[in-house]
Amino acid sequence: MGFETVKLKDLTINLDNKRKPLNELERKSLKKKGLYPYCGANGVLDYIDEFIFDQEILCIAEDGGSWGFREKCAYIMNEPCWVNNHAHVLVAKENVNVKYLCYYLNYADLSKHITGTTRGKLTKSALEKIEVKIPDYSTQNKIVNALDKSQELIDKRKAQIEALDQLTQSVFLEMFGDPVSNPKGWDVKKLKDIAEIEDGDRGENYPKQHELVSEGILFLSTSNFVNNKLDLSKVTYITKEKFSQLRKGKLRRGDLIVTLRGSIGNIVIFDEEGYDTGFINAQMAILRLKNVNRIFFQQLYTSNSFQLVLKKTQTGSSQPQLPLKNLKELEIIIPPLELQELFAATIQQINLKKELLLKSQAEIQNMFNSLMQRAFKGELFND
Repeated sequence: MGFETVKLKDLTINLDNKRKPLNELERKSLKKKGLYPYCGANGVLDYIDEFIFDQEILCIAEDGGSWGFREKCAYIMNEPCWVNNHAHVLVAKENVNVKYLCYYLNYADLSKHITGTTRGKLTKSALEKIEVKIPDYSTQNKIVNALDKSQELIDKRKAQIEALDQLTQSVFLEMFGDPVSNPKGWDVKKLKDIAEIEDGDRGENYPKQHELVSEGILFLSTSNFVNNKLDLSKVTYITKEKFSQLRKGKLRRGDLIVTLRGSIGNIVIFDEEGYDTGFINAQMAILRLKNVNRIFFQQLYTSNSFQLVLKKTQTGSSQPQLPLKNLKELEIIIPPLELQELFAATIQQINLKKELLLKSQAEIQNMFNSLMQRAFKGELFND
């Protein structure tokens, strides 16, 4: 099986001249029924009443995208749609499988083609110069079929994980009702009355960049918050000496940590194996609950209605903030502790199933990545 290296412009027809951006008022005027997808750099943004394209097209982020190795910058639309000027629009030529192109572009590192610093841009001329390693049409189809099957397994795992997340929310609402409207009439207390609340040390001893080290005491930032769990794949540390100089913001196992700046509404439980303590940065606060189950509280805090309360409570626009004084005044429903603990036990069982699915998903994703690597090196089909 031979691969050729061909410029993208020789594999596709560019339809960028048919794109049309809409400002907010124009988009609003076309949203009466919302029949057709309105697409941008990274996918569907909205639904409007008119369309421009009515054929299978390949959309590639022009700006506001991610173009690094295995970062998704391309997607396919095969229904009537409208595309704004933040995505290039291509149609595959004869004997070119558009899904092959999509997989390839989402796999390859295209960063060398990107201009701009604050907001990257893939210009039309740079787009046309992208080199694609491509086999004959029959082999393209075989590669696409193999990758499709692997992607279907990934999508299946994602759907199963999402179903468990929905189950968690359903169990909470069934047992406790909406935590804001409180239809079950539970007692209500302010957060400051049910928890010790401590923010990070903002004093003169706050760790400076040059004081961060490769091992020592864990120093958490908001980048370690992913889907209300701690991601410690990339962490920094401070020395024990620096830690001893700090007055507050020191973690204990079982603490809840919430974000106060930037991405408001995140909450994690500090119970990672191998860590007995750590230090939070100035954008977080520690909650130590009194006679309230932490799993119950975490689910309450992440519920849709409570997240809306947090949005109304925050200040600032470009950099949202949740002032500590506002956090302390939040009203929390307090069902009987035994009911909270029953809920927590149920959720722990659900989470065990979820962990197995997440592990399986990671394994399938690794297999998919390996499959792509072999496919685009010409090692998958050697006949």
